Amino acid sequence: MEKIRLGYIGCGFMAQKVHIPNFMSVPDCELIGLAEVRSELGKTVQTRFGIPRLYRDHAELAQNVEIEAVAVSADFALQGEIAKDLLSAGKHVFMEKPMAVSTEQAEAIVEASQKSGKKLMVGYMKRYDAGNEIVKERVAQFRETGELGRLTYARNHGFGGDWVCNLDTPMDSTDEPRPSAPVRTPEWIPEPYRGSYLGYLQQYTHNINLMRWFLDAGDKVTIKAVDLDANGYTGVVIFDMDGIRVTLETGHVSHYRWDEHSQIYFENGWVHTWAPPLLLKNTPAEVEIYRAGDEQEITRPIPRPSWTWAYRREAEYFVANVRNDEPFRSSAEDTLTDVRLFEDIYRIFIEQQG
Repeated sequence: MEKIRLGYIGCGFMAQKVHIPNFMSVPDCELIGLAEVRSELGKTVQTRFGIPRLYRDHAELAQNVEIEAVAVSADFALQGEIAKDLLSAGKHVFMEKPMAVSTEQAEAIVEASQKSGKKLMVGYMKRYDAGNEIVKERVAQFRETGELGRLTYARNHGFGGDWVCNLDTPMDSTDEPRPSAPVRTPEWIPEPYRGSYLGYLQQYTHNINLMRWFLDAGDKVTIKAVDLDANGYTGVVIFDMDGIRVTLETGHVSHYRWDEHSQIYFENGWVHTWAPPLLLKNTPAEVEIYRAGDEQEITRPIPRPSWTWAYRREAEYFVANVRNDEPFRSSAEDTLTDVRLFEDIYRIFIEQQG
């Protein structure tokens, strides 16, 4: 098969440090076009990576009929609009999370995908982490066999830390001003809460998406309770994910690594996984499986290959699956649920503030 001819929108931190190098490393992908509104930066990045064509913006890039798929990383309130335009122009799209900042915007993106017949994949790289794939498989296995008893409870803890880990991939910059983007939120959110809503959404969309995937909950998710500090960020949210109580613990900590882990409890054991710092290359999530009963046992399965990076695996997955008829593992339709849940959380939170 011919290589996927890819275009890329944006030359920011994640584009230069992560996504462009990863897509260029995939043998079946050919990056032939780059779009950047900062012309000087665009030329510099184009030269460094040897990308054949440079465009002023995503609309100009979309006119190139040779480009089959486009990856986007831009301001997270703006990139959804860019993705919608690209889908409507007949391109398959990979985009950074979050897909949208409101349910209304998310629904418009899904509609553009369905109307054009082109697929959109959202960069929830945790779903492509080799350690997390083990968790997904084992949880499904234990639920089917009943060998650990009934699944009783799940939790995700995310306090962050150093996510960059001194990543040494080169980064070009210029004196050109950063592109302006509107601060978009759902219309019903009052002005004082818009910044905290976007911060909470941007940070924890990964965590909610991951727990839904672990539990195969789909859209069968509701909010049971919200207990956040006045900052709209630190605290606990309780979900019902297809009949399972799930807690999300959120906040900040100064930590040299990354303080995030997920634990899924059964009556007679658990599956526990620790997330690596996001930009620590070739380090998948660590997994622990505890079996209780007469013979207590803890095992730590290791994925094969042992050293992989979730960001590169998601790029490989996109390239491998862009032409088939199956929905992506992190599709636009699936992601719509995450956007809905964040609006539901903040409705409750704002009501509590009086």
